[in-house]
Amino acid sequence: MKTDELVEMLSIDAKPVARTTLVRTLSLAGAASGIAALVIACVVFGVRADLMEERALTFLFVKLAFTVGIVGLALVYLTKLVRPGGERRTQPFLVALPFLAIIALAAISLGLAPRSHWDTMILGDEWLECLLSVPIIAIVPFAISIWAVRRGAPTDLARTGAVAGLVAGGVSAMAYALHCTDDSLPFVAVWYGGTIALCTLAGAALGPRLLRW
Repeated sequence: MKTDELVEMLSIDAKPVARTTLVRTLSLAGAASGIAALVIACVVFGVRADLMEERALTFLFVKLAFTVGIVGLALVYLTKLVRPGGERRTQPFLVALPFLAIIALAAISLGLAPRSHWDTMILGDEWLECLLSVPIIAIVPFAISIWAVRRGAPTDLARTGAVAGLVAGGVSAMAYALHCTDDSLPFVAVWYGGTIALCTLAGAALGPRLLRW
């Protein structure tokens, strides 16, 4: 049997995957990723002891607003990328909005503080823990995201992998926020934003291998 004949035979009963099915799959994967990240963060690191204090709650809200914004926009973007040619119908700059917002707020915070406080505001006490923990927590959410994306048919594998990594990094940072006691906007911008960016780069590198048809 010739290749063309085989392809024709296999495609006789082929039906396109419904968009709603892909959206539902990605939504469920996003929820599962968030739950997995929360369980890992709480079991391995625990929840900060002062979580119910006003300052802690305020900065937890800021961290969650930043990370949830990233995950929400990335999932919307991902629902388009999982379909063939979806990268031509997307506006990726929207995903950068949470990063630009936190960077602007961090710059304002530094501008209002004495220069002698800048190192503490940027590095905090847990910068190394954050740098290591967020990517590690993101491993399981990334695997879940890749599984969900493979239900579709992405054609830009590097970009799709990058957005899957962005989702994983976002939910991982969201979960880690329950443990992290460093409360400053520059810290969130540099270390939360930086580790999420690392997860995105890792996703871009792994996407062509993991998402190959």
